[in-house]
Amino acid sequence: MPVNNDNAVNARLDRVLARKDDIVSRDIAGETFLVPIRGDLADMQKIFTLDTVAAFIWDSIDGKRALSDILDSVTGKFDVTRESAAADLEAFYGELLENGLILEL
Repeated sequence: MPVNNDNAVNARLDRVLARKDDIVSRDIAGETFLVPIRGDLADMQKIFTLDTVAAFIWDSIDGKRALSDILDSVTGKFDVTRESAAADLEAFYGELLENGLILEL
């Protein structure tokens, strides 16, 4: 019997995310950088560079909006299908979570 992953994706899209306080975001020469400013020097050596869409998503993570709202904003601003944007958003969300840059509320 095939597994329906739509429910799992929809459940993740209901989540509200917040940026961690120990992450600094800077725009330099048209690029967005995320820099963890934690006490451990090893953590400070991880700098993340975001493309335009990722930077838009990062700026949209405010601790109030659900991922589904952010997805709607992405599809409204960029020329992308909802399915493609949802897959990219889910992948980016996973990377942010894995690297300890966001919190799920």
